[in-house]
Amino acid sequence: MRVSRIAIATGVAASTILLIAGPAAAHVSVQPQGEAAKGGYATLNFKVPNERDQASTVKLEVNFPADHPLSSVTPEAVPGWKIDITKGKLDKPLEVHGKKITEAVSKVTWTADGSKIAPGYFQQFPVSVGQLPEDADQLVFKAIQTYDNKEVVRWIEEPTAGGEEPDSPAPVLKLSAASEDHHGGGAAATAGEDDHKADDKAASAEGDKKETHAASSSSSDTTARTLGIIGILIGVAGVAFGVLAGRRRNA
Repeated sequence: MRVSRIAIATGVAASTILLIAGPAAAHVSVQPQGEAAKGGYATLNFKVPNERDQASTVKLEVNFPADHPLSSVTPEAVPGWKIDITKGKLDKPLEVHGKKITEAVSKVTWTADGSKIAPGYFQQFPVSVGQLPEDADQLVFKAIQTYDNKEVVRWIEEPTAGGEEPDSPAPVLKLSAASEDHHGGGAAATAGEDDHKADDKAASAEGDKKETHAASSSSSDTTARTLGIIGILIGVAGVAFGVLAGRRRNA
């Protein structure tokens, strides 16, 4: 009997732990497609799971970090969802490619428009962003999830210093070390440069070939002209010799 009570108590405790850990394990998160390098550009996927059995997700708001504003934020169209982009003035303008940026995207909102995230499903919302900061190791995107029963879940708690995950963690993007080519096109650029050099070599070889052919043609023309002149002179000499021979016979 005592063993049964202990087993029941243990089962209840385990269930409580699962109930507490469950929501934290299935929260709104962000992951890059490939890598998100410092100073570069990346495509991010905001993954939104539906945690309710009797309600569907109909709205997602993602707030972009104000301490590290991004000059370029372009969401990908998602069928069945309407996208609203909110911009704000920057306290300190950004300089990107020689241009000053005075405002940046502060929030992107996806609202169900013929679609929704039903219980047991999740949805990804892709966004192309850049230029990622060079002086940060991570970016925190605070998100707000709304269900069709009017329930609102705020995923806005930042990670603690000890590394423990809070109850309602905000999506965190880890940044990798900066690459030589911030646009991720280093190999392509090198290949393009090699192709350009190869084209130059081919053009140079073709030019040399044309010059050689031209010189050969010029030499052939000169030889032909010389032989022609010699032939004319021989012909004239022959005619003169014939005339003189005729006069001698007559004499």
